[in-house]
This record gives sequence, C-alpha cells and structure tokens, in this order.
Amino acid sequence: MPRHLAALFASPEDVEQQFYEALQEGDLDKLMAVWAEDDEIVCVHPGGVRLVGLAAVRGAYEDMLGQGGLPLRPLEVRRLHGLGCAVHSVTECLEMRTPEGLRRGWALATNVYLKTPQGWRLAAHHATAASDEAPPPSGEVPTVLH
Repeated sequence: MPRHLAALFASPEDVEQQFYEALQEGDLDKLMAVWAEDDEIVCVHPGGVRLVGLAAVRGAYEDMLGQGGLPLRPLEVRRLHGLGCAVHSVTECLEMRTPEGLRRGWALATNVYLKTPQGWRLAAHHATAASDEAPPPSGEVPTVLH
C-alpha cells in the first residue's frame, strides 16, 4: 500500500473525513492510508465477519470498491475523546439510485482512532445495519420500545 498518501492527521475528525471521502470516491489507496499500521486493526461490515489485519481489511474494501465509490456519508457523529484514543459513534446513510427511485439505508458504525507517531489513525471500524426507517434526530426517543 502506498503510504505516500498518508498524511499526518492532526485529529480523529481529519481521519474520519478522509475515510468517508475515500469510500465515496472509490479510492482504495486513500482509504487504506487512514488505517493504523498494526496487525490487530479490526473491521466488521454489516452482516460480515470480523476482519483482522491490514491485508484482510484491504481485501474486503478492494472487493467492495471494485465497481466504484459508495454513496455513504455520515449523518450524525457522537464523539468520545481521550489523550491517545477517540471513539466515534456514527449514523451513516447510504443512498442508491434504483429503477424505483432513490433508496436510502442506514448503518450504525463505531470508529476507533489511535494517536500514533504518524498522527491519528483508524484502528477499528464496526458497522451494523440500522432499521429501514430513518433514525430519529439526536435527542428524540422512539415512542415504542422493543
């Protein structure tokens, strides 16, 4: 993987911005440049298995981006920051054009960032499908529980 694309990310937000931009652009090298260079990085896609290590993560994204970018964008981000670690809970929206019109789907993701000698890097991305309905805005509580 060409590390020349890796910047010295000053914040977890910088890493997250490049992560979602790379997914939208279908740029595998740009995407992999945000990941920590560690054998223990972890990625779980909705309905998928746990992928551990750079090679496994890269292979999955290579397959995923084989037809181009993903129209995936973060809608809402909740942040928990420490000195050398940050956790972002993200509501993601995927928009796809179909013969029936624009379709939207939502995922809930947790992104874990570590501060490394090379700046902030993504160490874990775990996403799961959300309900078919649009998630309620922050602070709104659904009226029906399980």
